Amino acid sequence: MNKVAASLRKAIQLSGLKDGMTISFHHHLRNGDYVVNMVLDEIAKMGIKDIKVAASSLFPVHEPLIHHIKDGVITGLDVNYMSGPLARAVSHGILGKPVTFRSHGGRPRAIHEGSLKIDVAFIAAPCSDAMGNINGVEGPSACGSLGYAIPDAQCAQKVIAVTDYLAPYPNSPVSIDQTLVDWVVKVDSIGDPAGIVSGTTRVTRDPIGHIIAGYAAEVIQASGLLKEGISFQTGAGGASLATAFHLKQKMLAKGIKGSFGMGGITGFYVNMLEEGILEKLIDVQCFDLDAVKSIKNNTNHMEVSASFYANPGVKGCAVDNLDVVVLGATEIDTQFNVNVLTDSNGIIMGGSGGHSDTAAGAKLTIIVANLLRSRLPIVLDKVITKVTPGNTVDVLVTERGVAVNPRRKELMDSLRDAKLPVMGIEELKDVAEKIAGRPRKISFTDQVVGIVEYRDGSVIDKVYKPTGSEI
Repeated sequence: MNKVAASLRKAIQLSGLKDGMTISFHHHLRNGDYVVNMVLDEIAKMGIKDIKVAASSLFPVHEPLIHHIKDGVITGLDVNYMSGPLARAVSHGILGKPVTFRSHGGRPRAIHEGSLKIDVAFIAAPCSDAMGNINGVEGPSACGSLGYAIPDAQCAQKVIAVTDYLAPYPNSPVSIDQTLVDWVVKVDSIGDPAGIVSGTTRVTRDPIGHIIAGYAAEVIQASGLLKEGISFQTGAGGASLATAFHLKQKMLAKGIKGSFGMGGITGFYVNMLEEGILEKLIDVQCFDLDAVKSIKNNTNHMEVSASFYANPGVKGCAVDNLDVVVLGATEIDTQFNVNVLTDSNGIIMGGSGGHSDTAAGAKLTIIVANLLRSRLPIVLDKVITKVTPGNTVDVLVTERGVAVNPRRKELMDSLRDAKLPVMGIEELKDVAEKIAGRPRKISFTDQVVGIVEYRDGSVIDKVYKPTGSEI
């Protein structure tokens, strides 16, 4: 048996792809991905139009999609995160219909329940055999966990594995097995694994960032959750990872071992696993090459699907077992609602990812952020785009003070007893405005360029085209 198609075009023909269908991609190669552009270039050459692209995330490398949107090849986007030139073009109104923005847990929920139907899934496969047994830990483009691709492979009508490394049958280990794959295509390269690393996946060297991280670690200790078996996740931002560094020091001092660390895994988490500070890593996405190496060699470094990670529609997901999550923010308002999707000018520059999922699941949700971001106050009366609702956020930690959600009065009392600089969130807002002034209000047109879905599928907000923003 051999599922290897003669070419990418042949595999697309065999899949029956035609105008008006939905195709999907995963983002484990992040800004090093070649597959999205490669597939859409071939689809364009075949004359296929009106395609919806359901990609777990899109990055600056995917700028060529702008051309395909202008030519009518792409008419819809469904993503968890989007940055770079494509995101800016969408903000300027290039797409005729709004982009659907989901969370990392909301996407597999939508796929499995059928509200996001995928006709053809294209899996960037670092290693595959001729029958479609795929893993992400072998081959020249190894990227580690393939967690975001698993729901696509399970539910798509047709599945095409695109690989640059064909292994002998049977390939092992197996992340996505042959029972889910229809065709395999061998290409010269699926991407540059160095592109999975970005500047946001390293512990910050900024002294202010470490002040914030130190306060955040003190918050965790004062909460009573810093004890044997603690589980936690930090976001990919430098201050969030610095919090993990400060938390590690406290765990070492107390002789505490954590049950698991989770999320997009970096070398810092790998070191904690190897040093015995964490028992397990739950990994839906590797954020650097140290993590790729670890998930290949260490059985306590677990590869999981996006559903296992954060899908609220299954019989239990990992985020519900989190004690603590430490996350970043573009903006936070006085109701503790958080924006991580649009910049202060209203332009799309990110997305929820696992932000709203982990905030909902964790016992303690901490937002870490400089009080001023690019000389603008981070605390507003109302965020431009609500991504994570305030009722799932417990604490905002800045270098100037710590604000606790009023619904967590017992936590507020504990932090005050610990002599942390507790302030009302309105006080923090006033402090920021005294330094930088009140930010200019952004005006928007009536054109909706994005629909923001919460993890359960409800619409939590809309993204509008900024006034004067033209393609």
